[in-house]
Amino acid sequence: MSFLSMFLILLVALEHVYFLILEMFFWTKPKGIKAFRLKSKQFAEDTKVLAANQGLYNGFLSAGLVFSIVENDIKIALFFLSCVTIAGIYGAYSTKQIKLFYIQSIPAILAMVSLFINII
Repeated sequence: MSFLSMFLILLVALEHVYFLILEMFFWTKPKGIKAFRLKSKQFAEDTKVLAANQGLYNGFLSAGLVFSIVENDIKIALFFLSCVTIAGIYGAYSTKQIKLFYIQSIPAILAMVSLFINII
């Protein structure tokens, strides 16, 4: 993997660590409520277990991406980057917030393009 590919993969991994922190630890705090545009503190309290579970999945995505760098394995990287891309597409579609696509999917797509350029 090139330095650029590893950098972009690490960027996506760090982004998902940030999502993990927001969803697992700040969901019911003003920062989490604002970041996810939650309708109320009560709604945040009512859904905090679901958010923590979602945060855990983001942690797994991040761990898989870091593992792909450690192992220098393009196939593993492509798998996890594809998962991130699909999650971003679905998130944008289901919430009707295109911003999710730009924040989550675009960095993963750029990392995949970088990997494909290295393969060719």
